[in-house]
Amino acid sequence: MIKHDPLSPEPLHRAIAHFGQATVLVVGDLILDRFVNGIIERISPEAPIPVLHGRGESLAMGGAGNVVANIISLGAAAIPVSVIGSDTAGDSLVRMLGELGADTTGLARERGRMTSSKSRFSALNQQVLRFDEEEIRPLGAAERAALVQHFRTALARADIVILSDYGKGILLEGVAGELIAICREAGKPVLVDPKGRDYARYAGATAITPNRKELGEAVERPVFSDDEIVAAARELLDAHGFDFVVATRSEKGMSVVSPAEARHIATQAREVFDVSGAGDTVIATFALALAAGADPAAAASIANAAGGVVVGKRGTARLTVEELTGALFRSHGPTAHKDAILDAASAARMVAAWKEEGLSVGFTNGCFDILHAGHVSLLHAARSQCDRLVLGLNSDASVRRLKGPERPVNDQHDRACVLAALASVDAVVVFDEDTPLALIEALLPDILVKGADYTVDTVVGADVVQKAGGRVVLVDLVAGKSTTGTIGRLRSAGNKN
Repeated sequence: MIKHDPLSPEPLHRAIAHFGQATVLVVGDLILDRFVNGIIERISPEAPIPVLHGRGESLAMGGAGNVVANIISLGAAAIPVSVIGSDTAGDSLVRMLGELGADTTGLARERGRMTSSKSRFSALNQQVLRFDEEEIRPLGAAERAALVQHFRTALARADIVILSDYGKGILLEGVAGELIAICREAGKPVLVDPKGRDYARYAGATAITPNRKELGEAVERPVFSDDEIVAAARELLDAHGFDFVVATRSEKGMSVVSPAEARHIATQAREVFDVSGAGDTVIATFALALAAGADPAAAASIANAAGGVVVGKRGTARLTVEELTGALFRSHGPTAHKDAILDAASAARMVAAWKEEGLSVGFTNGCFDILHAGHVSLLHAARSQCDRLVLGLNSDASVRRLKGPERPVNDQHDRACVLAALASVDAVVVFDEDTPLALIEALLPDILVKGADYTVDTVVGADVVQKAGGRVVLVDLVAGKSTTGTIGRLRSAGNKN
């Protein structure tokens, strides 16, 4: 079965909300990326080559290090396990991993090994030269024993494992297969970002994440169409016992292929500046989504959105949960009403993403028990004050405390669904407290809107919003419209009958 239909955003955002609870074990080739920027104004008198006048440089982690950086940037814990040299590049990698908060006890330092390093020289954002310093060499017996021991120790703390193979030696000559067997025995899923043409070395892995070109090389024929992608992926599934294959397809998005189903996920159209490290971001996000309980198709949708963000950045990039959340909302277009009902944590991420895009966020709240023209007018007026409007909705328990045991007439699920379906409302968050103060403190909206029957001094959260640089807006209410009045008239009519 082949599916092209988009997934609902609800399970995607639910998975992202659990990223912070995940721990990912990352094994592979750590690479130091060095970026030197400058300008070119003349040709060298020594040879017909341009002279680059340096204007600054920066360091970043590449390879498995970039996978670790992305995992931590997304709020999760990462445990890197690898073997690097006792050299300057290795020192830099250990320092940067430590600064990120990664556990570096699984990094073995060896005097006889060179840490891979890539220096990129650019002028006016155009790369003019790349200088690589590396030695491709499999692990020696002692190095391999140390790595496997570190791996076994760390595996007990991990929810999922990533093997990031850049072909520099860490996973060569059976190391990948040995680690996969250990994961299978422990019941831990293991994902592989593969290198080379021979995927037999990854046999038994939960999944592999080749790009389209790598997938074609693995089956020794070009693959372009959906059907060709599915056929190639299933050939690898049959040959090597993978549970599924996740194929990244550049401008065509991603494909997730299992023995029973294939799903194709369209990419988001956006300007591409640099694809460096995009695959690292994809596998990091995919692993986190799986660890957070998403199924492979949902995890691929999240990873696809993540890849779309980082290719719009320069250099070896990573992303935040806020950027990822915003990308997912953009990728799904107008939000279906049921998907606009968020918990407080998801709403906070969404508000942060909206603000990151330069959008103003408004907030209002209430019980909204029986929706009437006064409610609609208030919400329309509130939405006119901002680019996005979040509505805080009192829970059933909260309404009973405020209005009495016979209220609400409509339960919180029904009230939330009706409100979320209104064009003026972008998100609904149910809160259980008597006031929305905690929710306002979590969201920090730019604009707080209430009816003109309040004064600014009596609006809950007004001081919080104003202190953060926001403002309070009081809007006129429609005279004679209230839920209490509506219920009273219904009861009077019932008594007469």
